[in-house]
Amino acid sequence: MYMTQCLQRTLQQNPDHLATVFGERRQTYRQFGERVARLAGALQCLGMAAGDRVGMLALNSDRYLEYVMGVWWGGGVLNPVNIRWSVPEIVYSLDDCSTGILIVDEHFAALAEGIRATARQAPLFIYAGEGDVPAGMLGYEHLLVECAPVDDAGRGGDELACIMYTGGTTGFPKGVMQSHLNLWSACMPRMVDMPPVRGGRLLHVAPLFHVAGMARALIQFLAGETHVLMPSFDAEGVLKIIEREQITETLLVPTMILALLAHPDFDRYDLRSLKRLTYGASPSAGEMVEQVLARLPDIELSHSYGLTEACPVVSSNLPLNHTPEARKSGLSRSVGRGGLGVNVKIVDPQGHEVPRGAVGEIIVRGPNIMLGYWNKPEETANALRDGWLYTGDAAWMDEQGYLFVVDRLKDMIVSGGENIYSAEVENVLARHPAVALSAVIGIPHETWGEAVHAVVVLKPGAEVDEEQLRRYCRQFIAGYKCPKSIEFRDALPLSAAGKVLKRELRQ
Repeated sequence: MYMTQCLQRTLQQNPDHLATVFGERRQTYRQFGERVARLAGALQCLGMAAGDRVGMLALNSDRYLEYVMGVWWGGGVLNPVNIRWSVPEIVYSLDDCSTGILIVDEHFAALAEGIRATARQAPLFIYAGEGDVPAGMLGYEHLLVECAPVDDAGRGGDELACIMYTGGTTGFPKGVMQSHLNLWSACMPRMVDMPPVRGGRLLHVAPLFHVAGMARALIQFLAGETHVLMPSFDAEGVLKIIEREQITETLLVPTMILALLAHPDFDRYDLRSLKRLTYGASPSAGEMVEQVLARLPDIELSHSYGLTEACPVVSSNLPLNHTPEARKSGLSRSVGRGGLGVNVKIVDPQGHEVPRGAVGEIIVRGPNIMLGYWNKPEETANALRDGWLYTGDAAWMDEQGYLFVVDRLKDMIVSGGENIYSAEVENVLARHPAVALSAVIGIPHETWGEAVHAVVVLKPGAEVDEEQLRRYCRQFIAGYKCPKSIEFRDALPLSAAGKVLKRELRQ
């Protein structure tokens, strides 16, 4: 089980199949494989030995996929760098796992000076962007021309494949160590549940440095199908490329999907090629599901739940649970059931399994679970206990094993001794016709400990006041769960993966 095997297989069986599309650049798997082998050779010539870390700080592109496969082909370990980080955060991750080579594109080349000046040991920079190579860097394309291709190193199994740093919501970011076996074991159950679209074209919009985007790219490699890449999310750009490239499926987060639906030219584009849409990064998106299926009634919707430490998929809610019947039953609000090889339990603070329907913490066990956190034994011991990963997510499970995520445990609001799950309040706000997006947090309160506070973004041209929204919420949830205060903003702070940054809202 080594992640380059899927590329080996496609090169043998279907080498002239289209591998990547990025702007005007198109390459077959034969061409892609040649560049991967040359990149691996170049990295080895620059000193990369087996197990050495190589970083990439770049937007999505065909070269990003070459980096993924090229580092593995040469025997190295990936360190995909968060594109939203500041220079100190980037330097921390590079120093933490001794990343000796960093590939950058034109969007982040200007950060090199700051990285070089403050890193404990400055990495060797390779420029993989468009235009002239900046001073002090090696040219990506020049290296591929000058260096000979090498054979696949074939590292796999429990050997380290990737270090993905978490967002650092508390303290310093943690480097999640993922083995080849972990990644393989995460991808295969998903392929069983959702067989790849034959001849499919996957649009990469979610950032590839993020575990969700990376995992979906690996599944496409395992299927030997075509990758179409956009540097970053742009609503009109997504609509155009779906029509032009006949995209069959994509992975988006709810904030992206809502932006597409709100685009004034949405109905002018021919989106009939789009067969499947996977969404995630939200505990529940019931109202969004209704909007999508009203506009694209024939599309297959699926919802995935996971986390970096699970590489990432824990459970999937399949298209059959997005039918009208399933939506009436509430199953569309589930994040599905654990995949093959993944054991899932809901436990209390003492680690004892709770009755079905009771809220507790999700814990997970399986071959997809990380090796641990790089150089952080205490954090590893806290997260991995008796073979189980403690996720920090609050949820309940029904009698059929369907999971319903209600909140991050750290996002749960405790007001007057009552537990309030922000997702429940956000789902009610999402039903209001004037609300485009919302985020609910707890803020300090002298009497109740915490009070429910909602931050709301309205749809263009819509109007509603604070009291009207509070009255609306009281129709669906208990009074103590309703927002005690509401503020209106033009936008919510989002991570590069499209998740709402609630820590920034609390600050």
